[in-house]
Amino acid sequence: MSAWVGISGWMYPPWRGDFYPPGLPHRLELAYAASRLTSIEVNGSFYSLQRPSGFYRWAAETPPDFLFSVKGGRFITHMKKLRDVDTPLANFFGSGVLALQDKLGPLLWQLPPTLGFDADRLTEFFTGLPASTGEAAYLARRHDERLAGRAWTGVLADRPLRHAVEVRHDSYRTPAFPELLRQLGVGLVVADTAGRWPQLFDVTADFVYVRLHGAQELYASGYDDTELAGWADRIAGWTSRGLDVFVYFDNDIKVRAPYDAQALQHQLAARGVMELPRRPEVTAGRPARARTAPARTPTRPNPWAARG
Repeated sequence: MSAWVGISGWMYPPWRGDFYPPGLPHRLELAYAASRLTSIEVNGSFYSLQRPSGFYRWAAETPPDFLFSVKGGRFITHMKKLRDVDTPLANFFGSGVLALQDKLGPLLWQLPPTLGFDADRLTEFFTGLPASTGEAAYLARRHDERLAGRAWTGVLADRPLRHAVEVRHDSYRTPAFPELLRQLGVGLVVADTAGRWPQLFDVTADFVYVRLHGAQELYASGYDDTELAGWADRIAGWTSRGLDVFVYFDNDIKVRAPYDAQALQHQLAARGVMELPRRPEVTAGRPARARTAPARTPTRPNPWAARG
């Protein structure tokens, strides 16, 4: 698969009785969403440090080929503004992100609207990020006391990590910005924000990360068939160049995101870009498929295993 389509978050009360069938237990909402989509962007990690038990459970409750993107914490991006973040980064990676194992997709770093283009700041931050899960595990061991007794600092295999950045300041409309990202190997997020913030289409890495927040009304308006066809054509063009594409709908206020994501999947399937997910039905009972949780500890020695 070279294209993944999903939603940003999945625990929204207005979705219950609409996208989620009436009577579906809250504990099955992730499994239900994952039965219809191919990826989900974890956005709770933006607001606070999550727990390893949560990431571990999410990995266990989703199909083998499912992927999660994870949004970096706002303490790092909005409060610290990417500076002096060694310990916050250690806490973020130690909070359980690595418990997703091979279901961990790109990491999203969304910059605040008040943070303009600063090549030195961006270079310092992105060169300090781990390039692999092994490096992330090593960094995670430098967490502070807030994660004492609850950190996850081990991996079963060392895999490359992908990082993407979403910007919201007009100063990024300069050729110097995508050129810098290419040098750093960081993906530039293509963000549709109803015209509020820059929409940049430069390809800067071996993947493209798309966030669709609403074409007409931010976080609220849906996408009609013509608009989705335009995005499907773009995605088909990117994948034809050998690029992986990750697309997340964030227009969740009026329960549009999951339906738009499914509609886009159908358009991409019609273009031969992806196959529609074929999953067992999730009902008010337990999911029909067997659930196999990833092993918590490695079955063989490896240099990135947790130590204490």
